[in-house]
Amino acid sequence: MPKPTTTSTDYTLTLREEFRHHLETFYAQIKLAPPYESVEKAIRSLTTSVHALSPVERASLETDDDAKWKHFRQAFETSGLSKKHRGIIAGLARNRSNLNLPAEYDQFLSLYLS
Repeated sequence: MPKPTTTSTDYTLTLREEFRHHLETFYAQIKLAPPYESVEKAIRSLTTSVHALSPVERASLETDDDAKWKHFRQAFETSGLSKKHRGIIAGLARNRSNLNLPAEYDQFLSLYLS
């Protein structure tokens, strides 16, 4: 029996939930309440950018973590999340060793250092 394929809509939902999880982890680890309206805006931004991709590009997000994080970063920035709590997070980002975040989260932290 062939393995069922993931539809583009199913994968977009999966990607949205993964992004939401990363945002929740990010804010939990830096001990700040996430700006919920901006989080929802970021998730909508991610959805829009993923829907704009060709089917081949969209499918590549399932296996290409770098491409996936590029879209996560773009949505984070486009939504204005990188402007919220800017002073606090910039201070934390400058002393990265005190944060208990995986290296992928540097995609978000670097936005506060520019």
